[in-house]
Amino acid sequence: MNPPSEIYNLQLAAAVKKASLPLGKMLALGFLAGACIAFGAATSNMAAHGVANFGLARLVAGSVFPVGLILIVLVGAELFTGNNLMEMAWAEKKITTGGFARNLVWVWLSNLAGSVAVAACVWGSAEWGAGGHALGAYTIKVAAGKAALAPGAAFCSGILCNVLVCLAILAAASSKQTIGKILAIWFPIMAFVLGGFEHSVANMYYLPAGLMALASPDCAAKAAELGIATDALTFWHAARNLLFVTLGNMAGGMVFTAALWGSAQRPSK
Repeated sequence: MNPPSEIYNLQLAAAVKKASLPLGKMLALGFLAGACIAFGAATSNMAAHGVANFGLARLVAGSVFPVGLILIVLVGAELFTGNNLMEMAWAEKKITTGGFARNLVWVWLSNLAGSVAVAACVWGSAEWGAGGHALGAYTIKVAAGKAALAPGAAFCSGILCNVLVCLAILAAASSKQTIGKILAIWFPIMAFVLGGFEHSVANMYYLPAGLMALASPDCAAKAAELGIATDALTFWHAARNLLFVTLGNMAGGMVFTAALWGSAQRPSK
């Protein structure tokens, strides 16, 4: 097991590699990470859509969703939320501001592309017709709830989410074995889903998927039948959610995790 001091050193080394990635590799790995998170989101919707009890539905979704981050960590893909931990290397002046910003911007955009691509494929697969279009209606419900969030709520929820995501990544680095990494990731990610916290890359799937499902007459009719409010589910409300959740994720990852934990692990000079 790696001690915290070694986890810190591993994160510094990883950040240096991330900041110097060729653009093509960065985009490919970012696309893959967005797709992985989208797979977790899509399958968690499938698992939870028929569960009537609200808390139990969240628990069921949370038990499935972690597959996304597990895959990302094990295969070495580039995830925007986790890459906020690069702040530690930036504070140590091991990477430049430009290198840090370049990674975050391009990885965010490529995560978006990967997530939307999976949403489009799920739409094309006719999966949302499951349960007499109940899955499509649930997809709309999840997206509409996110789109309706006030900016302050989205920001604060984003902070809470990325503290857990970044701690999961740090915890995974403590293990030298695959099973240890999986377990270290599983429970914090389950906790953020159970808590209903907002993850920008997950929302890159949930929101486009909800808009696509709403555009389907059958899914929209089922949502209306179930009394699901859809007024807030517009492109602009979705974009607003992504903006404030992204800012919250950055605060949670850089300030409340990387800066605090990193300063505690940084060797005294």
